[in-house]
Amino acid sequence: MNPVVRTILQRLGLGIGTLLVVSIIISLAIEMLPGDFARAVLGQSATPETVAAFQREVGLDRSPVVRYFEWMGGVLRGDFGESYASAGSLAGHRRLVADMIGPRLLNTLFLAGVAALVAVPLALFLGIMAALHRNSILDRGVNVVSLVSISSPEFFLAYILIMFLAVKLPIFVSLASISPSMSVLERLYVIALPAITLVLVIVAHMMRMTRAAIINLLASPYIEMGRLKGARPMQIILRHALPNAWAPIANVVALNLAYLVVGVVVVEVVFTYPGIGQLMVDAVSKRDLPVVQGCALVFAATYILLNLIADIVTIASNPRLLHPR
Repeated sequence: MNPVVRTILQRLGLGIGTLLVVSIIISLAIEMLPGDFARAVLGQSATPETVAAFQREVGLDRSPVVRYFEWMGGVLRGDFGESYASAGSLAGHRRLVADMIGPRLLNTLFLAGVAALVAVPLALFLGIMAALHRNSILDRGVNVVSLVSISSPEFFLAYILIMFLAVKLPIFVSLASISPSMSVLERLYVIALPAITLVLVIVAHMMRMTRAAIINLLASPYIEMGRLKGARPMQIILRHALPNAWAPIANVVALNLAYLVVGVVVVEVVFTYPGIGQLMVDAVSKRDLPVVQGCALVFAATYILLNLIADIVTIASNPRLLHPR
């Protein structure tokens, strides 16, 4: 078997095993949450008989191990279970967790996609320009801005943007509430502030990694040969340095794209954006365990998948793996 294919299959198996371990950790963490889930859903005024009936209805009377295997069996079939918040209603009117996660996940992917379309080209451009003009005013200015962005928490940047771009200068709206009836342009206008927040957070990491990778390669002999042949600096960067820097750049891009989906919870809560992060926070406050488990599993699967893609890109861009001796 080709070593590249074998390595990819090994990474895929490792990712599936990691996802299984993460699912166990999610279930254990949820079981350790304080409080009575049944009373949190039904309210403190519920009678013991009502609480016991609710526990039997949703399966809380069974052991955690049995509930875990039942939940995993349903996940393998594409069934994430039913929301506790809809328990006690007619069977035909209960809300499926998959139906709740689906639209919210699409909203999160839309926000993350818009931020990625802006952040990735911008980070690559700034990183290349900073490497070409090393120690110049441009390089120092980009570094200062990136350090400030990295050291600032997401919620701090979000509130700063709200204060200046939504309150003092009412250019954008502070609440990113979207609906299916909105057009694409309306959605882009509404999500402008959360998208800008995400861009400011992830551009700094990708830009610095791109700059470091390019500068490290500029000292290579083949780069010096290109300069002696009279090649232009931009031509050297794009045709010789950048293709050999894809491995570290791809890793940091994948990690930041994973953050856009997994770490978007804080941004969604600040801007009241109806994404999967906001859904998970609401489910935790309501003790809606199936929804929390479903959201956490989607986050874990997304993070593992994007890291797997980064590994594949790293392997594919390594000539020693593509052409083994």
